[in-house]
Formats: sequence, C-alpha cells, structure tokens
Amino acid sequence: MKIERRQFLKTLGAATVVGNNWEGLPKKSGEKRMSEFRSYSVDVAVIGAGVFGSWTAYSLQKSGVKVLLLDEYGPANARASSGGESRIIRMGYGADEIYTRWSMHALPLWQKLFVEAGQPGLFQPTGVLWIARDQDPYSLASVATMQQVGAKFEKLALDDLRRRFPQVFFEDGAWGIFEPNSGVLMARRAVQAVAEQAQKLGVTYVREAALTPTGRGNLSAIKTASGKTISADTFVFACGPWLPKVFPDLLGSRIFPSRQEVFFLGIPPGNSQFSPPAMPTWIDMKDGFYGMPDLESRGFKIADDNHGEKADPDTQSRIATGESLEAVKNYIARRFPALKDAPVVESRVCQYENTSNGDFLIDRHPDFDNVWLVGGGSGHGFKHGPSLGEYVAAQVLQKGGSGAVKPEPRFSLATKQSTQNRSVH
Repeated sequence: MKIERRQFLKTLGAATVVGNNWEGLPKKSGEKRMSEFRSYSVDVAVIGAGVFGSWTAYSLQKSGVKVLLLDEYGPANARASSGGESRIIRMGYGADEIYTRWSMHALPLWQKLFVEAGQPGLFQPTGVLWIARDQDPYSLASVATMQQVGAKFEKLALDDLRRRFPQVFFEDGAWGIFEPNSGVLMARRAVQAVAEQAQKLGVTYVREAALTPTGRGNLSAIKTASGKTISADTFVFACGPWLPKVFPDLLGSRIFPSRQEVFFLGIPPGNSQFSPPAMPTWIDMKDGFYGMPDLESRGFKIADDNHGEKADPDTQSRIATGESLEAVKNYIARRFPALKDAPVVESRVCQYENTSNGDFLIDRHPDFDNVWLVGGGSGHGFKHGPSLGEYVAAQVLQKGGSGAVKPEPRFSLATKQSTQNRSVH
C-alpha cells in the first residue's frame, strides 16, 4: 500500500516539533518538547533512533513523507548497540555479495552526511587488515567477491605482512587482505549526526518509550509509556536489542541479544606503531578478535567477536569481567608483544542483537498490515546504516516502476529461527 501524504489536522500541530532534546544537542529557539503535546499524526513513525532507525527516518523524510523518530533513551545512548566510540566499516564479507555491495554503497553516504554535518572526521580512514590462515574459505571467498564487485584491496603474503606491520606477530601460514579505503566510523557521534541531520530535513524527534501494539490488521496508533498517542500510516520498529522485548511472542526466540565486552589499552609513551597510519584496523579470522588503532588518544581497542551470554539491554551489568580481560591479555601478549603489559584505560559492555543466520530482519509484522520490523544487526550491521535506510524506505513506500527495489528473501522473518549462541556472521 503506497503511503499518501496526510494533512496534519490534529489540534496540537505535532509536525512543527523538532526535538533535539537528548544530552549534547541543545534545544533550539522555538522548539517544543513532547510533554507539551498529547498526540502526533505523521506518515511514518520510526521507533528506535539507533543507526538503523535514524538512517531509516532520514531516508524516508528525503523521500517526501513526514516522519516521527522516537527513542526512549536517545540516539546512540549508552545502552544501545549503536552506542560506543567506534565501529568498523569494511568490504570483505566472504561470499555474501549483498553485504559487500551495501558497504561499498554506504561508505560515501556516511562521508557525505559527515561533511554536511560539519564533522568529516567521524570517518577515520585507517584501512582494514584481515589476518587469515592457510586456505581459510571465508577469506578466499572475500577475495573473490571483492574482485567481482570492484572493491579495492591487496592480498598480502606472510613476508609482506611482517615487513609492513612489524608491531604485529604473524605465525607461519598467515596471509592477509588489506582494504586501504576502509576504516572506522566514530559510532556514537555518527548516529547523533544522522539523527540531527534528519531533524534538519523535517523529522520530528521525541524521547519517549513506545508500548507494544495490540490487535491485528491495520494499526492506527501506538501509545507511549506516558500516555501519548502517535498516529501514522506506517510504523517501523527499529529497536535493536529491544525488539524481542517489544514483541516477545514473535521475536523472543528469534533475536538473541548477547553481551559483548570491549577494552581499550594504553599504548607505550611516545610509541606511534599502534596509531594510524602505522597501525590499521584489524580482524583475526581464526581467533575471532578484532580491534582498532589508537584513535583520538582513546587507546588501542580490542574485542572478542564471538557471542557472549544472553543480555538484557536495560539491566545487564556494564562492568567488564576478569575472565574476558584475561582472554584479551593472553591474546595481546601473543599478537602484539609490545602491548603485553599495557594497562586497560577504558572498558565497555554493549550487546549484539543476533539472528539465527546472521542476516538482518527487515519484514512486515505478520499480524499487522502496516508494521515493519527492522533489526538483527548481528554484530555487523552498523556500517550498513545508509544502505539499509534506503532499502527500508523503498520497501515501506513500495515505489513501482523499473526502479523498484525487490525484497531480499534472506531478510525475511521466515528465515529467522530460534537463535543459538553462534559466532558472528
């Protein structure tokens, strides 16, 4: 059903609201807060202002519909999967060509938005180094796919690795893939930039918690925890790790939020080997660790990509455990010998929201004609925000003609089975 532009006839005139009312973004002159209104009426309501929700709202607003963006804690809040300092953007995805193409498409869109926001430094072009072993099938498939789609990379032999990156220990049999144009997105500020730019386009932002919708068929409105009403032609729930809490019967066993611990290590004084350009962002295919160089003097980032235990984004402890730190220290001592005694200068705990197959969930709710479910980032979704936002906007608006975007079967709800504690896709 193609969305028709609805006129804002509600007495309270919600379309005039632009709510830059999360911490760090000042309330502008003339703006009104949600507490001044009892109801809103828009074309599309997007619930969740993380990377998926913010880019979806941005893309929908650019398409000419009126959008409301709602989040209970604020864009890139500390509980969100989209929070934190940094996320990798890379092109290698094994044989999954769709994700390689989406990454290639997303990077210039990120960069364009950062320039528009006056913050070009939110992308750090560190390059990305894959550390592979022998005939690792995923790495070999990544090489083949990147060759096929024209992504820029270098395949490095063991001698090349040891010569170019002497600060890293490479065992016999190792080889590498280096993506020179890839790097790091400064995540927290990046999401806030997207949300702010979306508001400049006319998106209404409100900070409220949405209640689970009830009924079947066409959903006319949702309620917030404080009793406000939001009416819309279409609702997009892009709630990240909160999706299984909002829709427990449908998604409680299909999306598995897992606890992920991240550490930042202090580099030796005066040592530039672990900062750009000498040190790239890196991914170890065998051991499952990944990390980033010392960016903005925050420290050398390292994390285990394997799934942790099940986590609740509202209540889980955000204090890292000694077991995780010990595993990190053991790995660091072997892979980066000069950092074996480096102190921890910061640690973080967030969560992935994993699906059974590692693919995104982008599909209609089976009980509602006009409700979309968008999530399942599975530890790799952040980089794809701009591509995903465009895709969701195209699906919601259902634009016809030769340029119509066909639904991707792997994103369907039907492909999401009960989740298991598996390694990240």
